[in-house]
Amino acid sequence: QLPQADAIINPNQPGCAFPSKSLAGVGVIFYVLMALRARLRSLGRYETQPQPNIGELLDLVALGSVADVVPLDANNRILVHQGLERIRAGRARPGLKAILEVARRDHRRITSTDLGFILGPRLNAAGRLDDMSLGIECLLCEDEALAQDMAQQLDDLNQDRKSIEQGMQREALAQLKDLPVESMPYGLCLFDADWHQGVIGILASRLKERYHRPTIAFADAGDGMLKGSARSVPGFHIRDALDAVAARHPQLISKFGGHAMAAGLSLPEGNFPAFAEAFDEEVRRQLREEDLTGRLLSDGSLAVEEFHLDLAKALRHAGPWGQHFPEPLFHGVFQLVEQRVVGERHLKVVLKSECGSVRLDGIAFGIDREVWPNPTVRWVELAYKLDVNEFRGNESVQLMIAHMEPR
Repeated sequence: QLPQADAIINPNQPGCAFPSKSLAGVGVIFYVLMALRARLRSLGRYETQPQPNIGELLDLVALGSVADVVPLDANNRILVHQGLERIRAGRARPGLKAILEVARRDHRRITSTDLGFILGPRLNAAGRLDDMSLGIECLLCEDEALAQDMAQQLDDLNQDRKSIEQGMQREALAQLKDLPVESMPYGLCLFDADWHQGVIGILASRLKERYHRPTIAFADAGDGMLKGSARSVPGFHIRDALDAVAARHPQLISKFGGHAMAAGLSLPEGNFPAFAEAFDEEVRRQLREEDLTGRLLSDGSLAVEEFHLDLAKALRHAGPWGQHFPEPLFHGVFQLVEQRVVGERHLKVVLKSECGSVRLDGIAFGIDREVWPNPTVRWVELAYKLDVNEFRGNESVQLMIAHMEPR
């Protein structure tokens, strides 16, 4: 039932003729402001005062569209592209520029990936651990010095979030460590009384990526209630699955909501074992064992002569890449020449092409430290993206490794 309102603006409601149906909230309000400006123009409002430039908001529209993981259809790609161009030209708002500076990112080379993995997590960290208003104030701030201070606070919160997340991930893996793959639930449900409510969504996402199955992580919400955050795999609509569980077991879930790939729910702590069993049963109704293998779709392999900067730069400039418009992913076999850990969970490697004529750098993020580095491995099969590495003013080809296994 729709609420009583003077106007309900949703491109997906019945009867709406607006052609772009995948807008994020920032995209919706952007077009509302465009329409409002057009209406005011027709009323003569701008005959005696300047007309506002709505294009000045495109940096925020790009950020919100990518961070909200909406499909990058033709219209959203235009919005994101124009927002990126504004940022690259140095015309972003002070708060956004300050976050990039604190994160040591050159605004002139920013990509949609930076919006999703550099800016988004820092802004979200405020809401996860403290107060979301800090992120909002940073984006709205007009004072560069104040914006820099708030950006540093956001970066500090993001570091705290990473530390909390790593601890929670270790605890979750310990729960699953002794569970044989063949007896692992199709739908994972995990709970720890000490887990942070603001980080369970990231934890569920990490476990989903590792075990390739729908995952729900729960935290204590107080008053005998648990809060859960769910992440899904392609082909399994997680919100509809929760609806099915609620229909079969009306007393298990207190409330839930979400969409195909992510959802949230609340339930009494005492209902957790029964819910975990019911959720696993629902996943088994819809998915087969072969659906839980985490298949990667490759765009093919690259010839030796294609490992060059021109192609890497062309792919970078062909973006923005994102949801439903993924960056090309390639695969191939390489000789593993060097391997070393950087940070805590990233692996820097030196590779040679299969024929040995080309030497390449590569990096894999979030590795399993029980598997890598492995000095006994000489050959590896990779799924990777071709990227440009920039270091001290020099550019070189780098492979961004999505998956690596011994050959």
